[in-house]
Amino acid sequence: MSTTHGVHALVWTGGWSEAEASAAISATAEAGYDLIELALIDPSGFDTASTARLLAEHGLRASGSLGLDESTDVSSEDPEVVARGRERLRQALRVVRDVGGGVLCGVIYSKLGKYDGPVTERGMANSQETIARLADEAAASGITLGIEFCNRYETNVVNTVQQTLDYIAAVGRDNVVVHLDTYHVNIEERSFSEAVHTAAAAGKLGYVHIGESHRGALGTGTIPWEEFFTALREVEYDGVVTFESFSSEVVHPTLSNSLAIWRNLWTDNRALAGDALRFAKEGLAR
Repeated sequence: MSTTHGVHALVWTGGWSEAEASAAISATAEAGYDLIELALIDPSGFDTASTARLLAEHGLRASGSLGLDESTDVSSEDPEVVARGRERLRQALRVVRDVGGGVLCGVIYSKLGKYDGPVTERGMANSQETIARLADEAAASGITLGIEFCNRYETNVVNTVQQTLDYIAAVGRDNVVVHLDTYHVNIEERSFSEAVHTAAAAGKLGYVHIGESHRGALGTGTIPWEEFFTALREVEYDGVVTFESFSSEVVHPTLSNSLAIWRNLWTDNRALAGDALRFAKEGLAR
């Protein structure tokens, strides 16, 4: 397998000023990663020219991810809210395009947060129509969209691999794939192996997040890593594997609250990132 190893930008910084971008990108390269995943919660604030230059200087690739909020929830029944969400997603897509990235992923189909009830028929239709439109625009720039299914406390649209595959089938676009995150698989799926094999059998396993059960250092929680890495090897997955970890050591103005990052799970992000890369490489090489 030829894996692209990535790390989420929030391992390094909660903002994206030129100084923060420079520090995060250089740290990613120094740690030995191939890719940095940009946090595009507010894509309007990105200096894409500067980011593209820094990526080129350090020989790194980039992807982008985000979760929508209440005011931009494309699974809403409110046309104005959906319209704002669609514009937010188009802004994020432009950032990925302009920095030379190939994937926009995350919770791009609903708000990132708990709902009081199941998704409505109209809300699901609005979400799927949004992703279909975005996929068409993304295809023109060679960009893939990753649908990250999340646990029941963070979305009511897709919580499992099978729900995500059904959603993608309804969208009907070739450049829309499953974004599988071990943190969420641990909560919602029956087994890690089954989740990986189900997505791969459909030809839709397109992006992977590796995160521990408590969001901290890999191998220190309850994720069955041997089962998971074995499954990736069995299906010959050769895409992006991005390390994602959160601590109150690095705070994002909105995402830290949305993800309930209240505890300081680590302080030394360089040691954390280096250990995670070694852990992933060893797991995939067995």
